[in-house]
Amino acid sequence: MAALSPRLRKRLDAAVEKLAARPVTTDGGICRIAVDDETFVELHAPGGGVTAEDAIRCGCLLAPACVHRAAAATLAPIADDTPTPAPSDAPDQPSPPAPDEVDATAPTTEPTEARTSPLTTSPPTTSSPTTSPLTTSPPTTSPLTTSTPTTPPQAAAAEALWQAAVLVLDAGVDGAGAVLQAGLLRAAHTARLAALPRPAAAAIRTVNGLRAARAAEPDHRTSELADALEELLATAYGLRRPGTPDAHAALRGTARRAYAPGGSLRLYGLFTEPVLTATGHAGVVTWTADAAGRLYTVPDVAPGGPARARTAGDRAVRMGDTALTHRDLARAGLVVSGATVSADGRLGAGRSVRAAAAAGADWTEEPLAALWSVPVADQAARALAAGATGAAGEDLLFLDATLTGVAREAGGDCLLAECEGLTVRLTAADDHPELAHRENLALLATAPGTRVRAIARLVPAGHPRAALLAVRLPTGRHDLGLDRLQRQDVPPTSPLPEPLPVPAPGPVRPTPSAPLHILRRRTEQVVVAGRRALTHAAPARPHTTAPHTTAPDTALLRRAGLSTAAELLDAMRRSAAERRRDGFGRLVPADTDAFARAWLATARYLDEASTALCRKAWQT
Repeated sequence: MAALSPRLRKRLDAAVEKLAARPVTTDGGICRIAVDDETFVELHAPGGGVTAEDAIRCGCLLAPACVHRAAAATLAPIADDTPTPAPSDAPDQPSPPAPDEVDATAPTTEPTEARTSPLTTSPPTTSSPTTSPLTTSPPTTSPLTTSTPTTPPQAAAAEALWQAAVLVLDAGVDGAGAVLQAGLLRAAHTARLAALPRPAAAAIRTVNGLRAARAAEPDHRTSELADALEELLATAYGLRRPGTPDAHAALRGTARRAYAPGGSLRLYGLFTEPVLTATGHAGVVTWTADAAGRLYTVPDVAPGGPARARTAGDRAVRMGDTALTHRDLARAGLVVSGATVSADGRLGAGRSVRAAAAAGADWTEEPLAALWSVPVADQAARALAAGATGAAGEDLLFLDATLTGVAREAGGDCLLAECEGLTVRLTAADDHPELAHRENLALLATAPGTRVRAIARLVPAGHPRAALLAVRLPTGRHDLGLDRLQRQDVPPTSPLPEPLPVPAPGPVRPTPSAPLHILRRRTEQVVVAGRRALTHAAPARPHTTAPHTTAPDTALLRRAGLSTAAELLDAMRRSAAERRRDGFGRLVPADTDAFARAWLATARYLDEASTALCRKAWQT
């Protein structure tokens, strides 16, 4: 990219679009793209990924400084740098984390269809939602970690990430073409080499989100891109500032989980959940619990798509000599000796691990019944705290609820249920048509009045909301992503309900809902259109470049008592519109750094305020 002339850089985005429509052939480790009838671009990827600059070759007269090589590199999906896992018979070597699982705060699953490419490596990983203890006592054994100060190379890499992310935010999706994406990828690579896996992974997610948005992919969500960009800016900004070694260590993240001996474990199966990731991996994760209530996960995730997620539940558990499948384990038990366990409860499958099938327990029997004895408000508070600290998996909720009907929403119907005096909206955990979530939710909606014991995952919102994962009905336990309910499983107790208009969520309270959607809309508008989304958002005062502070959205925030939100929005608008002049009256470049700080402050406030409202909504 650096070898391109300024003229060719301007033509790069158009060249990418043109090359994307050209025929592609693969022969062994070579991918060949036809530029025209006589010219080809070749990508040599014998190991599944392009690892050297001269591995991209073009037959045109301007090569190697041609736009075709840069366009081909831009089109290729980003390869994962995850190391190849050790074989299953290696001593105490569990599978490495998935590409996005570089630290505890990175999301572990995304409900999107897997995407694969012959140009990227497909490391067999174990991407899965995982959990940390649900009890207050820590695990008996945990790996020792040492926090070290951030080194000068790491600080320089964080600075490069910040500068690249600032340019992306300033341009927005519309202006973040191949050149800005390449700059962010270069900074991400430098960060990986400097042992900054958490911000590097956020940068990769940001680039993937930009590409999905510019390609108008149906599974793209602007909110997910905004979250990735916020994570990138927050970690890079924190590493640029002085801080304690522990604080900087959390911002740097870890490249893979550390495992420690777990001794002997007696586990009881809870449920099995299908997993689909945007990095091209799929499979299942089976959740288990010990007698003290701590959750452990047994994953089976590898390169694949929806078909693997649908069928992996029938594969044997890769641990010891047990012949149990994941479906069997979800309803049975397991005795493990010589276990290796990560801090978040993932079980390793090394050579020294021994496992044998054992009797399970029903959800109404001890020790599993104790999981449902915790008040739902306390469970929600624990889940929200896990989201803030990055302890993945503690967002599970164990609910005893009565189905009451269905509510129509823009994203599809959701199930309404009464739980400890709250009206909870239960949504599908994954809308992919090859998984059973949506179909099962529709069938459960035909049985109002049915009492269910359920496992769900908290969905942060201003009302009680959770994604339904598994239920216990009179006919037994059902994993809603894998098992397809039959009519006899949920006999209707009354005529089919008509979809209700969206009601006021939860019990009626005198306090009006906070209009945080204003901040969310403005921050996402900046992600899409860049700073110009705010410079044209409101009329300016005469003879000034700053917009009115009494804009309708700002005034609405003040009327709702959210004065801090209004001030943050005003500050973001002023930063977007401010342009200074030099001594000759010429406009100087905009202060993109100040604008990024203002946007980041607004996004962080939005996160904290949304968490507080969600916590309040779950209070009975």
